[in-house]
Amino acid sequence: MQITEFDITIIGGGIAGAGVAQAASAAGYKVLMLEQGEFAQQTSCCSSKLIHGGLRYLESGQLNLVYNSLKERRALLRLAPSLVKPIPFYIPIYKNSSRGKWTIRAGLSLYAVLSSFEPLGRFKEVPKKSWSSIHGLNTKNLVSVFQYWDAQTDDRLLTHAVIASAQRHGAKTQNHAEFMSAEKTDIGYKLNYQINYPLQSIKTNSEQSKKNTKPEDNPQVTVKKNVHVNTAMIINASGPWVNQVLEKILPVIPTLEIDWVQGSHIIIDKPAPRKVYYLESLFDKRVVFVMPWKGKTMVGTTEILLKKFTGKTAASKNEIDYLYDIYLHYFPNERPEILDSFAGVRVLPKQEKLAFSRPRESTIWQSPLAPQVISLYGGKLTTFRSTSKQVVALIQQQLGCRIELADIDTLPLLSTTIL
Repeated sequence: MQITEFDITIIGGGIAGAGVAQAASAAGYKVLMLEQGEFAQQTSCCSSKLIHGGLRYLESGQLNLVYNSLKERRALLRLAPSLVKPIPFYIPIYKNSSRGKWTIRAGLSLYAVLSSFEPLGRFKEVPKKSWSSIHGLNTKNLVSVFQYWDAQTDDRLLTHAVIASAQRHGAKTQNHAEFMSAEKTDIGYKLNYQINYPLQSIKTNSEQSKKNTKPEDNPQVTVKKNVHVNTAMIINASGPWVNQVLEKILPVIPTLEIDWVQGSHIIIDKPAPRKVYYLESLFDKRVVFVMPWKGKTMVGTTEILLKKFTGKTAASKNEIDYLYDIYLHYFPNERPEILDSFAGVRVLPKQEKLAFSRPRESTIWQSPLAPQVISLYGGKLTTFRSTSKQVVALIQQQLGCRIELADIDTLPLLSTTIL
């Protein structure tokens, strides 16, 4: 049996794995990326679709995260102008808001400083005479409205663009590839994965039998193929499955304690606003966004700690009611139909703090017992590039440098079809 050799094997085809695949292949490494389902079909397509600094993270003192996120926002607006676009954000402040006018002004001022006073760092207080242009917003007890800027994207298409860039620089990518196991060798790891090829249902020969055939009579056919590769390093970018992946690697690698946090959104039958509303939840004072999405209005997100992660995600009735009630509170003259909902699960470090207050920076875990395995815990969509650069720096420490093929800071990211 011929066994292919790779420098890097990445497990996980979301934005984190895609970012490492692009950065590592551009740095000259031979890269394989595996995804157990479709690329960007889990957490990376269930975000709030925002490329932003994270104004709300200033409350928990995460200044470095906000500064880095604003720097990455600037880079993505330059590298992916067809996928990442500026959009105005509006913050209404009411008499009973926990974040008062001067608190918001101070936060926006710091946000402008951290953005290096770029044009998108500007903000303003909207004059009272212009409040009527904010269609449908509840103006009872409204005392002030601020407007600032951030950006919006299609998270799935952005991930596909990053994967396509990695492919152009030699990365091999494989979806429907389930990681089975890996065992340490003298030169790295012998890694096993299984490709599950879904085929069309079995068809009968006669038209008559086709008409009479029930769906359950033609079950989905899956062809399975086992593949073995040798890889010098493994990058575990499997999101909420991060510890499950580590448990399949021998010798055993210590894992970090984590919590799974579900974030849900709803889509309502309301024409898309031309802005994003930054709203304070009337229930728990969290920040909830109301924003445009594919011609309709999207509301999100929740933050629900899960006792366990089964691999299946769906917005609960409580989450849907929570988001819808917040929307009705701020837009009381409307009762639009809920068209859809979706949920994603992300990893946060295990702490006693509420999920809203916990750090959002990626934790890059490299056990001294197994330095050739790097695991990514958590992180933000906006900062995938900076996380990838840190991972490549660790790869270089283990494997040495290669001849660089490209600089990812100059590589355009285009809306494209993955090969």
